[in-house]
Amino acid sequence: MASSIPEMLRAECKCEDMAKCILGLKELDINTYKTLLENGPMTAEKLGELLGRERSTAYRSLQNLISAGLVYRETKSISIGGYYYEYVAIEPTVVKGMIKKTIDQWYQKMNDLIENFDKELMA
Repeated sequence: MASSIPEMLRAECKCEDMAKCILGLKELDINTYKTLLENGPMTAEKLGELLGRERSTAYRSLQNLISAGLVYRETKSISIGGYYYEYVAIEPTVVKGMIKKTIDQWYQKMNDLIENFDKELMA
């Protein structure tokens, strides 16, 4: 992936590249999110099977997605007692709004820095 803004502007970027960059995700996280979207809520164990990864690897990816706000977990009761967790992906339209909001915040921050550029340069 490109390392500077001019490189990014020249590069052929995909939505996944942008999501990874802006939301701080890894390739596995994107695949995990897509798998949840395609298959619906599921346990970390089932997700690991679908991804061809260990349950612990799937769980770490789920934790990344929860931290980013793309996934949440629901507690499900077992009739004989106990519980388990199912993980649910939020809708892509919500993610789109999150990305736009983050970009707007970044733009405002960069714009503020530009406004003070000459003052900081001379300090």
